[in-house]
Amino acid sequence: MLLLEAGSEIPLVHPESAEGVFGLLFLVIALPLAGAAILLLGGKYTDKWGHLLGTAMPVGSFAISVVLFLQMLGRDEGERQIGQHLYDWVQVGNLDIGMDLLLDPLSALFLLLITGVGSLIHVYSIGYMSHDPRRRRFFGYLNLFVAAMLMLVLSENYLGLFLGWEGVGLASYLLIGFWQHKPSAAAAAKKAFVINRVGDMGMALAIFLAFALFGSTSFSVISAGAGEASETAMTALGVLLLIGACGKSAQFPLQAWLLDAMEGPTPVSALIHAATMVTAGVYLIIRSNFVFEYAPDAQTVVVVIAAISILWGAVIGCAKDDIKKALAGSTMSQIGYMMLGAGLGVAGYAYAIFHLITHGFFKANMFLGAGSVMHGMDDDVDMRHYGMLQKAMPVTFATFLMGYLAIIGFPGFSGFWSKDKIIETAIAENWVVGLAALLGAGVTGFYMTRLMLMTFFSQKRWQKDVHPHESPAVMTFPLIVLAALSVLGGVLILGDWIKTWLKPVVGEAEHHEPPLPAIVITAIIVAVVAVGVAIAFVIYQRQKVPAVAPDDVSFATRAARNELYGNEINEALVVGPGRRLVAGLFLFDRHGADGTFMGGGSAVKAIGGQLRKVQTGYVRSYALSVLVGVLIVVAAMLAVNL
Repeated sequence: MLLLEAGSEIPLVHPESAEGVFGLLFLVIALPLAGAAILLLGGKYTDKWGHLLGTAMPVGSFAISVVLFLQMLGRDEGERQIGQHLYDWVQVGNLDIGMDLLLDPLSALFLLLITGVGSLIHVYSIGYMSHDPRRRRFFGYLNLFVAAMLMLVLSENYLGLFLGWEGVGLASYLLIGFWQHKPSAAAAAKKAFVINRVGDMGMALAIFLAFALFGSTSFSVISAGAGEASETAMTALGVLLLIGACGKSAQFPLQAWLLDAMEGPTPVSALIHAATMVTAGVYLIIRSNFVFEYAPDAQTVVVVIAAISILWGAVIGCAKDDIKKALAGSTMSQIGYMMLGAGLGVAGYAYAIFHLITHGFFKANMFLGAGSVMHGMDDDVDMRHYGMLQKAMPVTFATFLMGYLAIIGFPGFSGFWSKDKIIETAIAENWVVGLAALLGAGVTGFYMTRLMLMTFFSQKRWQKDVHPHESPAVMTFPLIVLAALSVLGGVLILGDWIKTWLKPVVGEAEHHEPPLPAIVITAIIVAVVAVGVAIAFVIYQRQKVPAVAPDDVSFATRAARNELYGNEINEALVVGPGRRLVAGLFLFDRHGADGTFMGGGSAVKAIGGQLRKVQTGYVRSYALSVLVGVLIVVAAMLAVNL
């Protein structure tokens, strides 16, 4: 475990009360929450202007977030933690939890990302969902999603975080299954909901354990007492938190819901992958740094899960022809890099957040770009039906290109600075993990170049009666802004600003020198990515791409197409045994428990049924019974006298 610098221990400073402009903190959540309430309860009366209200609410939250961030910049490092107590929430016995908010350097960055990117996605949705008769409801769900995520990152305690955590899960269920008339969308929503409940059980148990250990769910209380708890207890707490994080962030082994979630409208995909949902797990791990710094074994598990997820998602991205699912596999891999940074401890926390922010820019850019492509291709998602779209859709192409260069780590673009820093830190801490991250970078270069070539270059493979065209300005404007951020997002690394800014929250580690000079490691990373790009170019640009995926492929390709059989593994290890267990319990309940407790009643009922046969209602039958009885008594008396 990395040691913190003297004088910068993990326990949080007790936040001062919000006053002045910081008193507006609650409005950041309240605005989109109010928007959701108005749009979902207002009914058809809000149909005409609901999309405008739904967009205005996160824009308002973004404006407040910018003001709060600028105010924090003007404060000294030790004064950048502001708390706001709204009301007493839970008071039962020793459990006293307030509805408390915490604005600090970590949550301030998340506010800007969630409200900024979220607002652009709302603007884009005005055009994308313009012909949907339920557009007003869609914007209500989007507002609910944003409000829940803001609650998650602003809460000062785990219970409040869990409230937002479950709100995000509910909103994702509603949005993934928004087109519930499609059986695939309804099934995808249910799948996401169920798998996330598995992770949520880990999260709930972590909260129970935290209260049992520290008598509180407050971050400041737990961080202050973390050093007093046993390493075993802290390891258990860390692993339970990780289970929750794996569910929300679609990390191995709870990743199977992520690609199916692409059944929702494309703006939902962008919101889930860039500003909400999948970033929640990374936030949880880094917010809980005071747990993991006292649980080195739990940190190791985080690193292992992250390394597997990096490669798992990258391999899936290599074989998917659905443009959104290829990007979804990419998200699993990129979130893996963030989790890797978080698992590396104090040395990697800041870089994990750095990559989370840049990823929010370029992944939102590419998902919305994919939606623009679908808009111009009659909602076809199959890249094998694309090709040569760069001239038909010039704005979409140019903006998507910026996102592509950022994610592969092209020098100068945002992903180059953020992802390379994680790989460099990983190599310095553990060369095996570093090599896994390096390999993932090379595979990223391959699958993203494949996606780029199949969509905008190679050969024209358009289906009959399809006429590609550029999207309206309301959709391309967010693409242009996000493309610019994809290029310029790397400025956060200048002067190590991101590390200095987050130091009050995550501390600062002693410097570990990598085995090679940083410039050499950077050159190696760029070279590995270039190899991946070159291989993709040879396969998908210089050779003809078939309009239908061939069946005679290798086992590796089939496995990648089937998401490395993640669904089959879940079926064999969890779903199938679970179904059989439930069936067995049902039989036991039906024939065992019910038979035991209801057997007495059944016996009495059976005896009564037999006795009822004697009661015929005929006088002659009763007279005959009396005669037989008399004869029996007489016979008995004679037998005794003899």
